[in-house]
Amino acid sequence: MSVSLPNSLANSDVPRHVAIIMDGNGRWAKDRNQSRHSGHRAGVSSARQSIETAVERGVEQLTLFAFSSENWSRPKEEVSALMKLFVEALQRELGELHASDVKLRFIGELGLLDAGLRDKIFEAEQQTEANTGLRLTIALAYGGRWDIIEATKALARQVTEGLLQISDINDEIFAAELQTAGAPCPDLLIRTSGEQRISNFLLWDLAYAELWFTDVLWPEFDQSVFDEALSYYASKQRRFGHTGEQVKAVEC
Repeated sequence: MSVSLPNSLANSDVPRHVAIIMDGNGRWAKDRNQSRHSGHRAGVSSARQSIETAVERGVEQLTLFAFSSENWSRPKEEVSALMKLFVEALQRELGELHASDVKLRFIGELGLLDAGLRDKIFEAEQQTEANTGLRLTIALAYGGRWDIIEATKALARQVTEGLLQISDINDEIFAAELQTAGAPCPDLLIRTSGEQRISNFLLWDLAYAELWFTDVLWPEFDQSVFDEALSYYASKQRRFGHTGEQVKAVEC
């Protein structure tokens, strides 16, 4: 497929992994005197556009923060409506995602979800398992602190059982126990709605990500805004603790 990239963006500048905190559905609905649920429904369309843009731009992996551990504290009616929306969206979008060679993966405390939604998640992951295109990860009931604590528990059990020495634990071994094991760390984090915080999302994985914030509310996030974020990423020199001169020397 021939892809037309923005003038400021070359194929070599495209991040391998983009993570997005999809924020602002409620405010978008409030501005229009609509229910919060209508905002969440509008946000599904933006998620679809983001997936399409990621595919077109050559992004290898896209991770979307759909529902956090903290979101369980929202009104029960809103949480219930969100869960139903997730089921509906999976039913509606799965066929097209599969046809587009997208591989789906879900991370988070999935055991807390309704059985019907868990069944749909399992079906989606199984159906797209062999796909080799965009790797789409949906974070549901996910929290970065929870992820790190669970990884720590897993390693502690291995040490207790004599399968691992404490001195052997390093970045690679720890990362292998996280929900995101096997995936490259995000190169770019995008957050919408004007908030400038990580909100307990991928705390380990975002250590060296470029952060891009926009005032655009999530239901209004489209290809042009996504391209702004990609162009910002392309303008950055990623040093990972080295000096700019060191990075240039390696590039040469």
